[in-house]
Amino acid sequence: MAQVDVYNMDGIKTGSLELSDAIFGIEPNQDVLHRAVLNYLANRRQGTHSTKTRSEVTGGGKKPYRQKGTGRARQGSSRSAQHVGGGIIFGPKPRDYSYSLPKKVRRLALKSALSTKVAAGSLVVIDKLEMAEIKTKRMTEVLGKLGVDKSALLVTLTRDEKIEKSARNIVGVKTALVNTINVFDILKFDKFVVTQEAILKVQEVYV
Repeated sequence: MAQVDVYNMDGIKTGSLELSDAIFGIEPNQDVLHRAVLNYLANRRQGTHSTKTRSEVTGGGKKPYRQKGTGRARQGSSRSAQHVGGGIIFGPKPRDYSYSLPKKVRRLALKSALSTKVAAGSLVVIDKLEMAEIKTKRMTEVLGKLGVDKSALLVTLTRDEKIEKSARNIVGVKTALVNTINVFDILKFDKFVVTQEAILKVQEVYV
């Protein structure tokens, strides 16, 4: 079984934790990871883009010039697509980009992402994370002692306002709950910092 060290808030090793190979020790499936990331990005799109067709553009009711005798091509409206200020042919319209992946694919993608972090030594388990008050400086110190020098996804089991507000102004740090983690965030951030109770919950749910 995969084994990781457990640290306290001062960065001191307090023990170790055995993790299930079925979740944290599989061979990452790159194709499934790619599909999961694309799915996440597609579902995040607002799809509010819109252009006006010829019928929606204001004006153009009058014929620009007479049909014959000018030597130019006949034109029926100055709002046709070939004119500046005219309508757009087949332009984007509001649409829903979201779609869903099969449950087994989603689970395999999450397991692949977690296994990637373990293999890279980027999974950091902390025995507990508690803040006496909302203090960004204190959170920065804790992350520094845990070896976070770039970016980190900070995962807890339950919501803690003190933790969230202490971390939200730190560049490159994002907080999440066990039930809100996704493949995109796991792969995006350099370190995956998770409390011991949170990672045990992940193991319980996805085993």
